[in-house]
Amino acid sequence: MSWQSPSSSEVPGPIETLPWDSGRTSPSSKPRRRWREKFEDAFRGLKLGIRGHSSFFVHFFFAALVIAAAIVLRCTLLEWCILLGCIGMVLTAELFNSAVETLFHGQDAAAKARTKDCLDIAAGAVLMASAVALVIGAVVFIHRLALMLGIE
Repeated sequence: MSWQSPSSSEVPGPIETLPWDSGRTSPSSKPRRRWREKFEDAFRGLKLGIRGHSSFFVHFFFAALVIAAAIVLRCTLLEWCILLGCIGMVLTAELFNSAVETLFHGQDAAAKARTKDCLDIAAGAVLMASAVALVIGAVVFIHRLALMLGIE
């Protein structure tokens, strides 16, 4: 079985329904957003997530401590990558938690009662990410201290 390119008469136009779309119009019927607009929206979301929730300041404080410790202990490039990946993981989890909190606070009382578990799960994800980052950071820093003290 070989694949052949469809002729121009077989290709659906921009407004026609595609067979696999089950009644939806093709993506070209909607105006496409430019990359610049997408990045503007993403940075706006980042700003809203950081400014709107005080727990970010706690995470930024600990991130600054980790960076300072990595500088003092002269971490290797790989260790820097691991530590910065952990910081990014925790901040990303916190952003998702902030998004869920924003949705939760916009609901009426009946919807809040049904979706309270979602809020707790999102908070649990931040806790899990923070705990994993703590363990990884401890392993990296204890290893660096052992090397500096000549224990290993």
